[in-house]
Order: sequence, then structure tokens, then C-alpha cells
Amino acid sequence: MHALQGLSADRDRLAAGVRVPWLLLAGFGAVAAWWVGAAAGTSPGENYEPSAIGGLVLAIVVVIIYLIQRETGVRFRSMGLQAGLALVGIVVGCLVLFSISLGLVSFGLHWAVILTSITAFALTTWLASVAYRSAVQKLRRA
Repeated sequence: MHALQGLSADRDRLAAGVRVPWLLLAGFGAVAAWWVGAAAGTSPGENYEPSAIGGLVLAIVVVIIYLIQRETGVRFRSMGLQAGLALVGIVVGCLVLFSISLGLVSFGLHWAVILTSITAFALTTWLASVAYRSAVQKLRRA
């Protein structure tokens, strides 16, 4: 019984010592802003061709995930429901913001894509921090 209490205390101490890697989480936000902002370089409508940066964005996201795992030791394979919902929120939010950006570009408001890009940065950074904290809480309870 004492050994189990010791393990629980060790787990709590480890989870408390994990710092939120804000720079890397902001990297997720920057990638989202870049992807949403790529709509400014398109011409929506009949001749629309999607941007070719999708593969590069995915590669950068994988590198950021690797760096977070290497720096903190937190694995994202079993993050919990809250983190999963946050990730869904990131994807849906970025798709909505990209669509809004395309609409702005179609009206000739290329400059306004800056606003959707800033929103994508803030939303993604915040939701990535929610997902990260959820993963740390899961570590604490594991």
C-alpha cells in the first residue's frame, strides 16, 4: 500500500514539474495562421486551385509534436476526451477560418485575411494548450 502511495506521489510530482512549452504550442498557432493566410494567394471561384502547402503544414506539425514529446516526455497517443475535443476544435476552427478567408478574397478583401490568420493563431495556440494540459492531467491519473 505504501508503495502505491509513493508511485502516486511520484506521478503527481512529475506532472507538476512539466512546464507548458508555449513556444512550441505557438508554433502550432503559427502553422495554422500560415495555412489560413494562404487563402490570400488563391483565386476562389470556378478556377480555384487549392494551395500546395498542405503537405508541408502536416510535416511541420509532426516535427512540433516530436519536439514537444522530446522536451517534455508527454505522449499524445492517449490524451483523453478533452484533448481530443480540443484537436477537433482546431481542425474545424481552421477549416471555418480558411473558408471565411476564401470568401473575403472572393470579395477582393485580401487584406482582411490578416484578421482570420490572427484568429487562427490565437484559437490554435489556446486549444493546443488545452490539449497539452489534458495530456498532462492524464499522465497524473495514469
